Amino acid sequence: MSSYYGNDTVTAIVQLKVDTKEADSIAIAVAKHEAIFDVFMVTGDADIVVKAKFPNYSYVKKFLVDTLGSIKGVKELKTMMVVTAFKENGKMEDIGVIR
Repeated sequence: MSSYYGNDTVTAIVQLKVDTKEADSIAIAVAKHEAIFDVFMVTGDADIVVKAKFPNYSYVKKFLVDTLGSIKGVKELKTMMVVTAFKENGKMEDIGVIR
C-alpha cells in the first residue's frame, strides 16, 4: 500500500448526499464507526456532514471505499482533509502563528 501521503494523523470532513428516505439509518450507521467524532444532518448541498480522525491517509481511503461506499442509500461523497485546525473542540490551537 502506498504511503505517498505519509503516516500523519488525518482529520477529515465528509459530506454525504443520500437517499432522503434512508438518511436517519445512514447517519446512525456512520456514527457507529470508531473513527467518527461528529455526525450532523444538514441542509444545503449535503444531507449529512461527518467529522472523523484517522491514523493516516490509508485509513481514510479504506473508510471511504469500504465503509461509506458500502452503505445503502449513499449517493455521493465529498471529502475535505483538514490542513490546519485553528480551533477544535472549543479550544484555540497553538499553531505558532504570529499574532
